[in-house]
Amino acid sequence: MKKRFLAGVLAGVLAVGALTACGSSNPQSSTAAQTEAGTETAGTEAAGETTAASGDLTPIKVAASATPHAEILEQAKPLLAEQGYDLQVTVFNDYVQPNEVVESGDFDANYFQHIPYLNSFNEEKGTHLVNAGGIHYEPFGIYPGTKSSLDDIADGDTIAVPNDTTNEARALLLLQDNGIIKLKDGAGLEATVNDIEENPYNVEIVELAAEQVARVAEETSYIVLNGNYALQAGYSVSKDALAYETSDSEAAKTYVNVIAVKEGNENSDKIKALVDVLKSDEIKDFINEKYDGAVIPFEDSDDAEAEDTEAADAEADTADEAAEETDAE
Repeated sequence: MKKRFLAGVLAGVLAVGALTACGSSNPQSSTAAQTEAGTETAGTEAAGETTAASGDLTPIKVAASATPHAEILEQAKPLLAEQGYDLQVTVFNDYVQPNEVVESGDFDANYFQHIPYLNSFNEEKGTHLVNAGGIHYEPFGIYPGTKSSLDDIADGDTIAVPNDTTNEARALLLLQDNGIIKLKDGAGLEATVNDIEENPYNVEIVELAAEQVARVAEETSYIVLNGNYALQAGYSVSKDALAYETSDSEAAKTYVNVIAVKEGNENSDKIKALVDVLKSDEIKDFINEKYDGAVIPFEDSDDAEAEDTEAADAEADTADEAAEETDAE
């Protein structure tokens, strides 16, 4: 019965899957660009600039998607104002104009895309945009189907995954990270089911269009979803995911959403200030509280090293103070 149901679903979505795959590398395609840009929720409509009373503040003009990017930027405004900057955010509902307005110099930066999309856009359009800093990623998660724990995985279990190239690879890498399968060396972010080298549980990977995966939760052992479809299906990443991508995973490092600027501007004072604020504890706390795990602050190796250094310095200072107090006694 289970296999007949899944076969029906597969047949029903075959055309949809084909359409989704077509043109996925074309930045001008609205639907494809949403996937390629790594933006989990598209802006609903373009909005005008939101500006504060600027006074003598130096403007920073940023083009962004509505959610979560513009929402995060709004939280950064007062923090940047304290440093002498007027952050001006314009929301776009497509994934072409934000790059064009940065390339032209009309805007200082944009915040909506991941690095593979940025590189693809540069190659296709001849633009000169670079990554000025990674801010957040939107993690894939393994969610319960008919089983509620990965400890219960058994021989022959079924796992539903998205069938488009990028998302399927991320799903397979997550399964590998959790010891369910092993992929061929070098498969990486182009992995398909054909790259499964070891399958100790003999799991059956059920490939479906991304929007169909959550619908078979009652028919498969586990499902693997990206952030927006998990939220749409009523899942909480932090509460319901049995496992999800971590900051040090290959996928998170690749698909981190970045601040993009025109080449040569990445080290300007205002761009450095923007990135520093977006990576501050205040913004991290906002992201963690608002998005419930569907959006996660990105910690690169430099960030981790800096935090370790700060922690070590704090411990050393505490030890010195304790020693001084002991000497004084």
